[in-house]
Amino acid sequence: MKMQYLGHSVVLIETMGKRIIIDPFISDNPQCPISLEELPKIDYIAVTHGHGDHIGNTVEISKRDDATVISNYEICSYLQNKGVKTHPMHIGGAFTFDFGRIKLTPAFHGSSIAEGDNIIYAGMPAGVLIESDGKKIYHAGDTGLTVEMQLLKDENVDVAFLPIGGNFVMDEKDAVKAASFILPKRVVPIHYNTWDIIKADVDYFKKEVEKLGVDCIVMKPGETLEV
Repeated sequence: MKMQYLGHSVVLIETMGKRIIIDPFISDNPQCPISLEELPKIDYIAVTHGHGDHIGNTVEISKRDDATVISNYEICSYLQNKGVKTHPMHIGGAFTFDFGRIKLTPAFHGSSIAEGDNIIYAGMPAGVLIESDGKKIYHAGDTGLTVEMQLLKDENVDVAFLPIGGNFVMDEKDAVKAASFILPKRVVPIHYNTWDIIKADVDYFKKEVEKLGVDCIVMKPGETLEV
């Protein structure tokens, strides 16, 4: 399984001959090293919640590549009305696709879609647990620290992508606590330093996480990781 970090919370996964992108915030993402035109063909899009820096270019990518969007029921209903192919799910639900299994996990955050002056309810936010080719990847989405993360320890997660930027999500200290709950083999910090309001001390996070015996991999946008 190959993972590429594209800045902010965007993760592109290649596994079992398929490409899955999580929270495809490409065009307006100041950290993203590629343009939408340079993004390779996508098979599946996982959207953790409705905010613009996560739903991002979902509609354009799905229509361009005939990609299936995996998200909560409300987001999928919204996207279906725009002609997008979807697979609706909800918190705690799991489904086996041709590349592996996805389960939506609890996340403590908001979820809405802004269209002009209208704010559209976009269901509950979620994290995404992906099991494919004998590996498990957890993407927390946007969330504060939650005790439900302790349940993920039993999953033996290979790589956990955790937000650390504070203000809207966990800060560095709470994200270290989250890592102590999950105890994955590797942690990758996300959702930080995109803008000043979510600046984080990634060196502190790495130092404290590695005290837990967990490898912390700080990925620059564009870098890849294989497991």
